[in-house]
Amino acid sequence: MKPVYIRLIWLPLILVTSCGPETVTVTRPRPVNYDGELTREWFTLMCTLVKETPGFYPPQAARAFGYTGVTLYESLVPGWPGAPTLAGQLEGLSPDMLPQADTTQPYHWGLVANAALADITRYMFEEQLSEEGSLTVNDLEAKWAESQWFTVDAEQAQASVDFGKAVARAIYQYSLTDGGHKSYQNPFQLPYTVPAHAGAWVPTGSALTPLAPRWAENRPFLAANATYAVPPDHPAFSTDTASVFYKEALRVYHTVKQASIEQKEIAWFWADDPFNTCTPTGHTFNIMTQLLEEHDANLAMSAVAYAKLAIAENDAFICCWKAKYDYFLIRPVSYIKAYIDPSFKTLIGTPPFPAYTSGHATEAAAGSRIFTAMFTDGDGYYPFTDRTQIRFGFSVRNYTNFNQMAEECANSRLYGGIHYDFDNTNGLKMGRAIGDNVNSLIDWPATY
Repeated sequence: MKPVYIRLIWLPLILVTSCGPETVTVTRPRPVNYDGELTREWFTLMCTLVKETPGFYPPQAARAFGYTGVTLYESLVPGWPGAPTLAGQLEGLSPDMLPQADTTQPYHWGLVANAALADITRYMFEEQLSEEGSLTVNDLEAKWAESQWFTVDAEQAQASVDFGKAVARAIYQYSLTDGGHKSYQNPFQLPYTVPAHAGAWVPTGSALTPLAPRWAENRPFLAANATYAVPPDHPAFSTDTASVFYKEALRVYHTVKQASIEQKEIAWFWADDPFNTCTPTGHTFNIMTQLLEEHDANLAMSAVAYAKLAIAENDAFICCWKAKYDYFLIRPVSYIKAYIDPSFKTLIGTPPFPAYTSGHATEAAAGSRIFTAMFTDGDGYYPFTDRTQIRFGFSVRNYTNFNQMAEECANSRLYGGIHYDFDNTNGLKMGRAIGDNVNSLIDWPATY
């Protein structure tokens, strides 16, 4: 059954206690009592920072979004009756790593979330953040702090900010041991020796070595994702014109050559090349932000939604990258130029890493499962318009359900000449498994 979410502006829990002849009333507001708009602004800013900061390729971006979503959720748990902590559920995160809330302090959860998001954003980018980016973070933090600070007394406000920052610091410390710390400084993880075997990846552009070859060594948030989100073998590499592999490559060739106007538009819409947009993960988070805005989501619902997506996207790239470097498969453009047509050109640029499986397909499918759990009764039916790419100069795309959205994203890589169809099909299966694990294997709040 889909969890119930509640939309309230301000309805604090009032606890009345007796102290001799006098009665003392203590206000205990909950995260559900606060508006979620501030979270949407922070994740929109995250997109901008990922796009503009050197070194934030898709894996690095997914990691940054991942820890940001976890921080938001965990910062609100102490004020949320029935909300299970992620400590003890996420790999390597134990309860003793997190700060203890002051049970006598009625925190302002809007201030808590704002402070937590501001500091984890700084931690995820650190010295890589430009001066302009740093000022933008400071400005957004100040905007939301100033709008809420004077709604409570100074002691409560300061305690709320301090607690939010303490949670961000704790999650940052947790992140230091995952294997991806400051990976943006050396995104290609050099030095690296490129394997050589029949059907192996070869450079498709200026990069002579592939991106993040050891990313699969990173710790996932959920162990089951690394265990169960594993693709089957791809068709055996062959140059025989009668082989399955050759026919799959030929399909890519003919698809690009005969691409319709709409297929071309789909390829461009979903390309999400790093530094042109905020990567595939950023696109999926932007969709989440749009959906939360359409639901006028409160702070609690927003925290669950972003945390689920954060865990799924982070793990999607770890699992997908494991497949990529386990198989180290040649890209269609390289195969087609060598064995079908030397003059072949893809519709969009081929990224610098192996083919199998598709990162776009994996992350989009993981996101689709999170969207389905958050916004439907499980059947996946949800007509919506993706308006998130307007900011990057694209038009909108319309869908009747989230699975259709994920499949279009996957197919966009075939239309663009970037992936074989089996890259996409098995990437979708991986992503669905990851999303389902996040929804079902983690204990989430029953109401928000």
